[in-house]
Amino acid sequence: MPLDRERSFRMSARSKGPIRHYHVPKQKKHKEKLIDCCRKMMTFMCTQVGVGALVIGYTVIGAFGFKYIELQGSNNTEILQVARIRNATVKELWKAVEKNNIFERREFNYDVGNVLFQHQLEVVKVFKHGYDERLTKEIWTFPAALMFCLSIITMVGYGNMVPKTKEGKILTMVYALFGIPLYILYFKNMGKILAGSFKWIYRRLYECSTEQDEESQRKKIIVPSTACLWVIFAYILTGAIMFSEWEKWDFLDSTYFCVTSLGKVGFGDLVPGADVTAYNDGNQTKLIINFIYILLGLGLVAMCYNLMREEIKEKLREMNEDFTQCLEDTKIRFLICCQKCRKKPEVDEMYEEYSM
Repeated sequence: MPLDRERSFRMSARSKGPIRHYHVPKQKKHKEKLIDCCRKMMTFMCTQVGVGALVIGYTVIGAFGFKYIELQGSNNTEILQVARIRNATVKELWKAVEKNNIFERREFNYDVGNVLFQHQLEVVKVFKHGYDERLTKEIWTFPAALMFCLSIITMVGYGNMVPKTKEGKILTMVYALFGIPLYILYFKNMGKILAGSFKWIYRRLYECSTEQDEESQRKKIIVPSTACLWVIFAYILTGAIMFSEWEKWDFLDSTYFCVTSLGKVGFGDLVPGADVTAYNDGNQTKLIINFIYILLGLGLVAMCYNLMREEIKEKLREMNEDFTQCLEDTKIRFLICCQKCRKKPEVDEMYEEYSM
């Protein structure tokens, strides 16, 4: 019987014919590889390292884009306009001198005052459109464009640099539309990374400075808010010393700039590298260092936010437990008092029956 079964199995296998191997087309293989590569790339970009690299790459690409657009589209019309206003003012002053002689000093002062007042109004209009006595190629350098892109996505907005071309204004709106959500993602991820690192360092320092037992090892260590405030204070102090030395600012002005920048206020009255007389290669390097300082500083702010939020949650949990325990104690005491009040009439009735 086993031999018959084996023969029948061989006959059925021969009747089916040879085994066919199906090959997947090359286009389909390439498509699957491309999809898999894109999936891995998106997964990496959603990680902490990927988000940081994406923010830096986004600002670098934006800096090249804004620099190219503004240099190609701008023709330095403000400088020519200011020159025309200056020449026209000189001509009007010369007319006032020819019109009035030495005995008509009052009329001369009146005419000169009107000419200078009109000159002031016209020049102020030009300055409101971003004129600062520099050529476009001096304004839109790569480090300055890098700081401009960072001020857009972080919502700081110093206001010392503005796009003057139509293409630059449209690109600014589109750039902010995609850049601000990217920065928010960076803010959250960088806060988690720095908070975890700082918590690990604080835990190691805490374990080295205190004696450990079983209860302390089981206890969850929370970074206090004072430690976060000290970190921010040290970072602001470092930036204040650095900018006061580089930009020749007062220490108060340097501290004011660091606080307003890290707080994302950015009034724009103090900006590193905005000095017209000191706009050189060394100043451009300072702008790049300022870019790194602001980017890391905002990450530290996110770290302190996460650590303080964790401490507040722990404090609220403890308060909730204490409040619940207080309610339980109050409830037990109330029930004991009620039981005592119920037993008292029964004792009085037994006393009356015994006395009768």
